Amino acid sequence: MNANLPNPLRVVVAEDSPTARRLLVEIIRADPGMQVVGEARDGLEAVELTQRLRPHLVTMDIQMPNMDGLQATQRIMTEVPTPVVVVSTLVERDIQTSMAALRAGALAVLQKLVGPESPDFERESRHLRDTLKAMAVVKVVRQWPQRGRVSTSLPPVTPVSRTRPSVLAIAASTGGPAALHRILSGLPENYPLPILVVQHIALGFAEGMAQWLDSVTPLEVKVASEGELLKPGTVYIAPDDRHLGVTSEGRVQVSNAAPVGGFRPSGTWLFRSVARAYGSSGIALILTGMGQDGLEGVRELRQAGGRVLAQDEATSVVYGMPGVVVGAGLADAVLPLDGIAAHVRELAAPAAG
Repeated sequence: MNANLPNPLRVVVAEDSPTARRLLVEIIRADPGMQVVGEARDGLEAVELTQRLRPHLVTMDIQMPNMDGLQATQRIMTEVPTPVVVVSTLVERDIQTSMAALRAGALAVLQKLVGPESPDFERESRHLRDTLKAMAVVKVVRQWPQRGRVSTSLPPVTPVSRTRPSVLAIAASTGGPAALHRILSGLPENYPLPILVVQHIALGFAEGMAQWLDSVTPLEVKVASEGELLKPGTVYIAPDDRHLGVTSEGRVQVSNAAPVGGFRPSGTWLFRSVARAYGSSGIALILTGMGQDGLEGVRELRQAGGRVLAQDEATSVVYGMPGVVVGAGLADAVLPLDGIAAHVRELAAPAAG
């Protein structure tokens, strides 16, 4: 399916529960192109096996003895950078730690499967295997570029005869939670625009991601609710399995309409909604992620006179979503991760004089 996919795909499974570990190993081994080469009962074993066996990917539990999944992810990403996928439970403590692991370099978070008795077991098993295959070919790095390293070379925001911005809409996928943390941390509490976010993440984790970002950034971050009035300095996260949009009255729109390009929530849905409600006063920001969700919505926003920003290739974990927007010539600016907050601050600043 993917010419770049190793055959076999070698996986280390880190999980302290023997029952959960056995289930995960069996799910992975059900694909003849995947091979479990090591099983770790705690974070220390996960680090040691990754160093010794050099797998293509590690699945990482969060709560483990001796060393938890967050610490193990930090060690792996520092000492032997390897794609890590967190497989976690929907418990608040685990969700918060999973978010921190994404910030530390893990690529994705998946919910633990219940077992074969679940009616959705086969579909969820396929999704897990597909996610592992997709993440295994991501080129991971030891760390993000250091804060401020690229800011001196940023192009200035060129004044253009456009409407003053009213809303910032963001779409992201793989690598998105860590990028969102970096950007939102660089915005002041009194940022004058409302911010709408579509982040592709496993079902059940949207609320936890919102709580995490709310606790580690100056802005108020919440899961969006239908009909609420947009407020400056507030970040609205798309709810699980729902599209996020806005009305021309400045209210949140939550929809269970059909997926767009296989995604719900969809970046394209969000950007189209912003284009129709706000036109030239909308800003679209495309962050790291696989595929091309957001492209057609960005095209519509651009036609309505809105601004389009894209994360650059060097700082993207995956340059799919921003890459197709840049390749289509739709981006007004292509920015390194550490330069995005300053850019959107400047765009939203009141005009001088």
